[in-house]
Amino acid sequence: MSCAYIAAYSVRMHRTQIQLDDGQWRAVNRVAGQRGVSAAQVIREALDRVLPGEDDQRRERAVASIGGFRSGRADVSVRHDDHLADAFAG
Repeated sequence: MSCAYIAAYSVRMHRTQIQLDDGQWRAVNRVAGQRGVSAAQVIREALDRVLPGEDDQRRERAVASIGGFRSGRADVSVRHDDHLADAFAG
């Protein structure tokens, strides 16, 4: 049993029904056939790319905070590892 199979079924899935036009249906099934996965998997992956997830939102918040704080030190970009070690040392 592959790790992907185990991972896919350890997440709670909700059954839903959607309507696709002919072009969408053909495209989803063509991609699914080329990749050897289900049409549902193709649709889930497409949704994952379009809908922001919790990790995406967390990353956006982190990136937005860059440059928003001042340490008062002029050498942080050069000695960041030293400063971090000092902070953890107490």
